[in-house]
Amino acid sequence: MSVFWTWDGLKRNAPGVILFIGAFAVMIMLAANKWINDASPIRSVDTVEANVESVRLDHGRGIYLVSIENGSSVLIDDDHPHLIGSRTNIERVTRDNGFVFYRFVN
Repeated sequence: MSVFWTWDGLKRNAPGVILFIGAFAVMIMLAANKWINDASPIRSVDTVEANVESVRLDHGRGIYLVSIENGSSVLIDDDHPHLIGSRTNIERVTRDNGFVFYRFVN
């Protein structure tokens, strides 16, 4: 009977296997966190004035850098076009679990 692996071969491949398993575990944890946030009900929606600073197009969607009236900046993913430099209203959405995200008012 032939053996397909040896102790030396196992030791040589161990770092790659450990790295692969670790990366897979991190991806599962991040996906589970997103599922939990999406399942949590929305607690409040507040309208905030903002200014569109820049945009990066990614597969037909825009990732917008928006500065809020209090001086901070956020990234908002949207598939509708928005003019750079324009004033707009965005919504600050808070979920029951405390997760906060921003979206354009449509």
